[in-house]
Amino acid sequence: MNDVNLLSPELETKIIELAQSLVRIKSLSGQEAAVIKFVAQTMEALGYDAVTIDAMGNVVGRIGSGTKTILLDAHVDTVAVNDAAEWDIPPFSGEVVNGRLHGRGSVDMKSAVAAAIYAGIMAKNKGLAEGKTIYVSCTVMEEDCDGENLKHLFQELKLKPDYVVICEPSNNQIMLGHKGKAQIAITTHGISAHGAAPEKGLNAIYEMAEIIQRVEKLNAALPIKNGMKGTLVMSQISSASASLNAVPTECEVYLDRRMIPGETEETVQQEMAQLVADKNATWAVGVLHKTSWTGHAVRYEPFHPAWQIEREHNLTQACMAAYHEVFGTEPAAFGFWDFSTNAVTPVSLGIPTIGFGPGDYNLAHMRNENCDVRQILDACRFYISAIKHI
Repeated sequence: MNDVNLLSPELETKIIELAQSLVRIKSLSGQEAAVIKFVAQTMEALGYDAVTIDAMGNVVGRIGSGTKTILLDAHVDTVAVNDAAEWDIPPFSGEVVNGRLHGRGSVDMKSAVAAAIYAGIMAKNKGLAEGKTIYVSCTVMEEDCDGENLKHLFQELKLKPDYVVICEPSNNQIMLGHKGKAQIAITTHGISAHGAAPEKGLNAIYEMAEIIQRVEKLNAALPIKNGMKGTLVMSQISSASASLNAVPTECEVYLDRRMIPGETEETVQQEMAQLVADKNATWAVGVLHKTSWTGHAVRYEPFHPAWQIEREHNLTQACMAAYHEVFGTEPAAFGFWDFSTNAVTPVSLGIPTIGFGPGDYNLAHMRNENCDVRQILDACRFYISAIKHI
């Protein structure tokens, strides 16, 4: 058996136990203090050369000090559990049943965190870090503000890796890219009047009504290109008025636009202009303001184009070689995520980026979220081999 594939039973047990421990630590976005400190202690105990927690609260471990730099990234925050009583297995138990790790974050994406942490130290122990610097980042607030974590980490540590592997769940398939994301707020403006004399005002909700219909029609009309189709969904609506007896002066909707390669910022600008045409309305990117667990203020502007790495790129070729080394076959197919990830930051900086991670992403954020433990171990092997081949 290839040395990269050779993980002792004791080591396999430790990797899964780490994944279980991570699932047992609740870590909503903005509330990751406990899991970040646990990860830092784990990296130090395993023998990482340096472990740093930045001002935003991300933790990064470093192996080696060579000229070629490789980053494995996995976020530690999860979405909430609002239906714990309805789970077949308690969502924070971290139980392994019938070969599957159960619990919130088992897919998205604490299994990958465990696999990446051990891959870094195993690459060091196997002598694969010669001439390289390996970083494993465990980042915060990805669910709300994807990419802001790495943006901050790179700026504070003055780090720009040569290559990035995003460890989001992919069913252990090599992912060549993902859709872009634009989150837009449209606001209609009205004139207040008493509810008993609505003709004296301008109702902002009525002004929004046709825009709502336009959104639905635009989503249906978005073109299919190279087998991919963008989407547009209205995800939130609210209004403001002087009282329940007054004509609303403002109505706001929030739109989630997922873009495919070839759709640009100009594409979205033209669409928004069409949606608000002839209406007393304005639109803007729906900027979010959050606070990290360290108290660091985070401003997130959710507008990221789609990206895709070429199959001929040397990073893709290295990952294909790693895949063959671990699984004994060429990849049957490559994937493309529908959702956005932390990749938006390295891609925006021109850093070659690719994806690979354990878990079926269709189970992410779902009740009874669970991950095949074999995929966790195979992902660790893949990361070790990728480090070797990059």
